Order: sequence, then C-alpha cells, then structure tokens
Amino acid sequence: MDGGLKSYLWNAETLAVEGLQSLIGLRRGIKVALMILVDAFLCVAAVVIAFSLRLGIWDLWNDAIAKVVVACLALWLPLFLLRGIYNSVVRFIGSRTMIGIVVSCIGMMVGLLAVFTVHSVPGVPRTVSMIQPMVFIALLVTSRLFARYVFFDLLNRKSFNGRRQVSLIYGAGSAGRQLAASLRHEPGVLLQGYLDDDDRLVGKRLDGMKIYDGDRASTLVERLGVDTVMLAIPGASRQQRDGIIRKFENISVRVLILPKMRDFLNGSVSLSDLRDIEITDLLGRDPVAPNHLLLHRTIANNSVMITGAGGSIGSELCRQISRLQPTRVILAEMTEHALYLIEGELRELRRSGQLASNIEIRTELANVTDLDTVRRLFDRWRPDTVFHAAAYKHVPLVEENVIAGMRNNIFGTLYCALEAERVNVRNFILISTDKAVRPSNVMGASKRVCELVLQAMAARKSKTRFAIVRFGNVLGSSGSVVPRFQQQIRNGGPVTLTHIDVTRYFMTIPEAAQLVIQASGMAEGGEVFVLDMGEPIRIYDLARTMIHLSGLTVRDADRPDGDIEICEIGLRKGEKLFEELLIGNAPLPTKHPRIMHARETHVEWQELSAVIDEMDMALASGDRQASLEMLSRLVPEYQRKEDQPESSAA
Repeated sequence: MDGGLKSYLWNAETLAVEGLQSLIGLRRGIKVALMILVDAFLCVAAVVIAFSLRLGIWDLWNDAIAKVVVACLALWLPLFLLRGIYNSVVRFIGSRTMIGIVVSCIGMMVGLLAVFTVHSVPGVPRTVSMIQPMVFIALLVTSRLFARYVFFDLLNRKSFNGRRQVSLIYGAGSAGRQLAASLRHEPGVLLQGYLDDDDRLVGKRLDGMKIYDGDRASTLVERLGVDTVMLAIPGASRQQRDGIIRKFENISVRVLILPKMRDFLNGSVSLSDLRDIEITDLLGRDPVAPNHLLLHRTIANNSVMITGAGGSIGSELCRQISRLQPTRVILAEMTEHALYLIEGELRELRRSGQLASNIEIRTELANVTDLDTVRRLFDRWRPDTVFHAAAYKHVPLVEENVIAGMRNNIFGTLYCALEAERVNVRNFILISTDKAVRPSNVMGASKRVCELVLQAMAARKSKTRFAIVRFGNVLGSSGSVVPRFQQQIRNGGPVTLTHIDVTRYFMTIPEAAQLVIQASGMAEGGEVFVLDMGEPIRIYDLARTMIHLSGLTVRDADRPDGDIEICEIGLRKGEKLFEELLIGNAPLPTKHPRIMHARETHVEWQELSAVIDEMDMALASGDRQASLEMLSRLVPEYQRKEDQPESSAA
C-alpha cells in the first residue's frame, strides 16, 4: 500500500511539473490573456470580500454587488493596460511592478469614490469604494508572488539535478539586494546570507537572509560549507576591495566580483554580471589622476609612431595615444597577425565614435633590424614622436638565441634612433626593463646597451629628445606568469614556478602605458625615467592566492589531499631571484608621484659606437662568442654564464 501511495504521489508530482512547464512554454500573448482572466476573477472576488467585510455577512451575489463589479471591471482593465502592468515578466517582478499595481488600484479607488460616493447608489456602502481596491491590491500581490514561486523558484529546483553551490553575498547594499533577488531564479545556487562590514547591519535580516560580520568570513565559510562568495560592492575603492579579497586568499572558496557601477535602479544586477577575481584586482593600485598636460605634450596634434605596435605594451600605447588627439598614428610591427589585430581594433574604435574621426591610422609591416626599411619608414612619415617598444623580451628564448636577440634589441633601437635623429624627430622614447639593471641575462644586457645608445646620443646635443622609461613586469603580457598560472590551474595543475623565493615587480599594462606617455612629456634629453612599481611580489604567494581564489586548495605536505600542487622547477638560464629598477642611488622626484628620474652614468658616443661596430660584424658572421664578449665590454656588470650552443632559430 505504501509503495502504491508513493507511486501515485510521484506520478501526480510529475504530472504537475509537466503541466507547469507546459504553461510556461505557452506564447507570450496566451500567458497575458490568462493573467488578465485571473485578475478579472480576483477583481470580482475583491468586491465580494469588500461587501462581506463592510456588512458582516457573506453574500456571494446581489444587485448591489453586480453594480460594483461592473464599475470595478470597467475601471480596472484600462488603468492596468495604460500603466503597462501586463508588460512585466512574472519571474522578474519586483518593487517597481508592485508600486505600479498599487498606483493603478488607487486610481480605481478614485473612480469608485466618484461613482458611489458623489452619486449615492442604493445598497452600496460608500466605504466599499475604498475597501475593494485595498483587498484587490492584496490579492494581486499575493497571486504574483505565488505564481513566481510556483512557476519559477519551485519548478527550477525540481528540474535541477546537480549539486547546488552554497553562496554568500559580500555587501548588503543595493547591489547585494538586487543580486540576491536575481539568485532566486538560479536553481544551482543556494544563498545562505550576506556578509558586511557595517556593524549597524550585522545580525539583522534582509529579505529573510541573515547579515553576518565580514570579519568572520573565514569561520563562516568553513561552518556553512560555502563554495562561492560574491562581492557586490561596485562602488568600493581598489584599497577597500583589496582588503575584502585578502580575507579569502587563504580560504578555499571561489570569489566572484561585480566589477563596476551599474544602473541598479533598473535592477540590472544578475549572476552574469559577476566575474572571477583577477590578479589585477589584488596587484593593481588605485590610479593616480593623470597630468593631462604631460599626457598631451608629445601627442596632441602630432604624428606618432609606435614600433612593436602589436605587443602587450605597444598595443596599449596605441590605444591610449589614439585617444589623445594625434593627427596620425603609425603602427610599425613585424608580426602580421598582431598588426592586423591592433589596426582592426583602432579602426573599430574610430567607427564607433570612441576615437576622433579625423585621426589617420597607418600600418607598416616592418622589421626594425633592417636599416633600409627603417630609413624608408622615417623618410615616408617623419613622425614628431616615436615610442620604441619593439624588442625580444623573453629571457630564456633570448638566452638560447643570442644572435637574434642582440640584433633585434640593440640594432633595432640603434637604427630607429639614428633615423629619428636624421629626420629631426622631436621626441624618441625607449621602453626599457628592470632586467637592464645589473643584468644576469642577454636580454637584460642588450636592453642596457639600448639605454646606453640613447644616453650617448642625447649627450652629443641632438635635436631629438631621447629618453628612456624603465619598469618591471606587466600583468597579462605574453609570457607573464599570471596567464600561465591561470591556464595551469584550469588544467588541474601542477602550477610551476622557478624558485620558491623568486620575487618580481608588477604593474598593469594600462597604468604602465599611461605613465610612459606622461614620462615622455617631461623628457628634455637623456633621462632614464623609472616607474614606481610598488612593492615586489613573491611569486609563490601569488600562485597560492590564485589557487585559493579559484575555490581550490594547495596540495602540499600539510594538505596531501589538496587540489593543485605547486612545483619548483629551478631558475632558468639568466634568471635572477630578485629584480632591481635602479643602477645608481637616490633617484630624483619628477612632476609625477609615480615617475622617478634615475641618476646613472653613461658611455661617450665615440667609445660606444666603436664597440657596436665590432658587435655588428660579429653578429653578421654569426659569432656567438665574440658577440657576447662585445656585450660584456659594453655592460661590465653583465656576468656572462658558460656559453651554450646557439639555437638554430638565432
């Protein structure tokens, strides 16, 4: 008997679910018609209830009730259609829809009072004109909340077969409330409450959900078995957001973030607006307001060339420079696909009105190590400002391909600088690297030679203002550890790092590019500008944080059952544990708080050019040993490692 009853109940539940799903699947017009029929019934029911409440007797129908029913129906439908009540989607019904219903019913009340109070009707109490709209409001609101719960909340849960993600919302403000409302329609999410740092809210309830103290986040995550924390404070500063995120960096919980301000009045916050925490949310800094005079000084109304325009820094320079009203932007790049991408992006920005329509965008598929090509470029365009970002920058690759690395970095810079001077380019800015400081690898040493070239040319009183901007790693660039760690985490690990104690400076690409442009506006000739990179980051700590913020655990001796292992693979050729930004000491301040002016010695042009000529011959003959000897002569602090066989790619 019990088995038969269970089978009967299961069949009944299945039929009910199928029936509800078939109703949801009806065309929009049919569903609106059904809603109007239900509201018409509720309107009549409200009249009967109003009479019963007023007279104290239960009478389903009489002439007086019939007269009020006719009046109510005549007022209800036009008012509701006029206010667009039936344009609302039931599953997203919120306070605005409820307010619309109340206002429409108040309009009904005014009409009923005009009919039954000003003109007395026998058998109809005047107060029915006020009671009926109030009862109607209660019935309408209840019916819509019930329909939303049955048709969507309950049905979604019935149709969801997977494991529900236990979640908390950090932030009990407007964004958090609207996100919580949206999560009601997500069957795979079980919301357990809010976290907030406001002591006045802690312990209270919001829409039935308890608000917990944000400082107890780690304890609550463990106690409630939370899988996901959703950060819904879009108006928070970077420092505030960083402080909140740091509470979860050693907890195995996935943290999602609402990245920016949205139009909350329109209820636009939903699960799709959230994104995973990115490492830039932790390592990035609150931006310093740019000095617009410096930003525009070498760009506005000028023709600007960017070499290496398809690279990480080069492409961002192209984007930012194009917004500063240059007359022409010349994109020079040796990789066809990279040039195609950045040109297409800039042209699309111009078409959409984000760039001025009169900006001329020109592309040059060019290798700056070919002197004839460089000469042709500068003769053709004669730019006012050049940002030289073209370089080979991956330390292990350049270490294996010495000939190609030195040729590209040193002679690409030399040829561009000489031709810029020949055609009287006003400003020439070299993008350098922290690896040029006391270099331990060919890439860093070659970039130091590039710096020496520009310093020597500036010292001979060139009409071109040569300047160097030096900084460390940028987040998200090709070959950066951050995208590599992200991919390794997605693949299930292990996350590999060269040494447990290795540290690096980091900066976001947009911030670096903006500071480079402002540094160019301060150049008078020969300066080495050094960007303030903040504090160096231990790469091992970075890896642990990224694993934890992905909702996973680190597998180590303390947690052998963890998800992702961190493996130390040893320093690669030419790598250092710690990077530096300054060769000398006591850098000078500049007009910008995050740009310093380094005080460093340089080599005279005659001495430098003689060694470079010898290096040119050594590179042309493919003599790796001689090339490295020339490099060591120019950069004595470069400690050359034992020679390795030259790669065929050199």
